[in-house]
Amino acid sequence: MPETFHYHENQIKRRRRKDIKGLDYASIEKIYGGQSKVYDTLFKRFFYPRIKHAIGSMNIQPGDKVLDVGVGTGLSLPLFPSYCSVTGIDFSQDMLRQASKKVDQMGLDNIMLTQMDAMDLKFQDDSFDKVFISHVVSVVPDPYRVMNEVKRVCKKSGTLVIINHFKSRFKVVAKVEEMITPLSKKIGWRSDLCIEEFIEKAKLKVSKQYKLKKIDFWHVIFAANEK
Repeated sequence: MPETFHYHENQIKRRRRKDIKGLDYASIEKIYGGQSKVYDTLFKRFFYPRIKHAIGSMNIQPGDKVLDVGVGTGLSLPLFPSYCSVTGIDFSQDMLRQASKKVDQMGLDNIMLTQMDAMDLKFQDDSFDKVFISHVVSVVPDPYRVMNEVKRVCKKSGTLVIINHFKSRFKVVAKVEEMITPLSKKIGWRSDLCIEEFIEKAKLKVSKQYKLKKIDFWHVIFAANEK
């Protein structure tokens, strides 16, 4: 089986960069490096149902090329059909080591893993038919730069699928989320990103957006790629 984990040092820009919310690369790498060995235990029961549902709803066709942005420890990888090719990227080398173990143990020979910055994708334009972005846009310094890159590497009219937490529409809950943002950053994400603002600024052509359950912290967004 070919090697599935490729580390290219020049793919990761390690200079300290911050957005106005204060998330930075050094903090992200430290947080997720520390979580890598316990991530599945801590978060699988929260994240896996939506990941499974979204991938199952992507209408992936034989021969499709799929990009999984922020693949983490690889919870998503066994869910992709074997008749497509999947490239999983993540900023954290420690997370990718855990994902690589899954690939090897499960014999997922349609998967390639690469360490890469989602804000600076090292792929040519129009490289992928579909892009899956799970629990990522709240943990990067600039979510709109990520979306610009994702749209660039996805084919025109390709499918973008996003799972993420967004700020509640209920004022009281939203205020609490704003208050706990400094705390949530300590575990790797921010809780004050507004879905309407995100869709507008990312210029997404949304075909559907919904929550898997009536009371849920996470939204699922399907969008057609527009150049």
